[in-house]
Amino acid sequence: MSKATATPSAPLDEVMLAMDVVDTLRHRQDLVARELEGVTREQQLIERLRAVYHQQGIEVPDHILKEGVSALAESRFAYEPPAPGFRTTLARLYVERKKWGRPLMVGLIALVAAGVGYFGVWQPYQRGQVEQARMELSEGLPAEMDALYQTIYEETKVQQAVTEAEALVERGKALAAEGDRAGAEDAVARLTALRDQLRLEYVLRVVNREGVQSGFWTFPEINTEATNYYVVVEALDPDGNALTLPVLNEETGETEEVDIWGVRVSESVYDSVAADKRDDGIIQSNLMGRKSDGFLDVEYAVPVLGGAVTRW
Repeated sequence: MSKATATPSAPLDEVMLAMDVVDTLRHRQDLVARELEGVTREQQLIERLRAVYHQQGIEVPDHILKEGVSALAESRFAYEPPAPGFRTTLARLYVERKKWGRPLMVGLIALVAAGVGYFGVWQPYQRGQVEQARMELSEGLPAEMDALYQTIYEETKVQQAVTEAEALVERGKALAAEGDRAGAEDAVARLTALRDQLRLEYVLRVVNREGVQSGFWTFPEINTEATNYYVVVEALDPDGNALTLPVLNEETGETEEVDIWGVRVSESVYDSVAADKRDDGIIQSNLMGRKSDGFLDVEYAVPVLGGAVTRW
């Protein structure tokens, strides 16, 4: 049988049988290990193959056995791996695409998502924040200063408030133009506090309740020869509620938020309040002053010396 017998035109069963013969020869090295004298190597292999198949109960025609021996010699059914190269690498990558394809796809998707997030979301957001901050500093804060100034101008009953507001607006706008956001915001905060101070309404009364001193005296550290007298007061709004107000402590130089504090008075005013309380335990003349809407300061009903303390 010629080599053409193993071509695709040959019957499939003969091709498969020839392949089986070749496979048997590859796995039975003892069949081809040595040659017998007086016979050719091909004939020797054919005889041995016939015996092997006969033992299995299979009768294989000689032309099939011969075809198998020839195919083994020609490595016709042997697999030879392709030589390394670019095309081989591409082919292997394609064959193994299920192994690396999914992780690569996940990685690419993550990379694209990160790129979209950074360039499409984060950077525009950052630019928007910077632009918003710039607009607020150049327009928002100055406009807020103007609005507060206008309110103070309309509500105040004293020129002092207008003068202070003008100075704060001028300074605040200058700081905003220089890019000093903290300074501009501080100006807005001070204008707000000035407006709120104008709107406050309360009466200042001498504290007259159990457990709280109505007055006291001290020796100032800078002049132990002198004596300072204080009357303890509280601020009550029109509904009678006690207010917490910022008070400058003349001894420490610090401003504290307190609901009672000592107002420095003359010795005669101090003695008058003390005598009023000793009479029946109640201070009838307890009005120290009044803070009206539109004014900055308290209008005192008794002489005061302009100082205060928050602790004693």
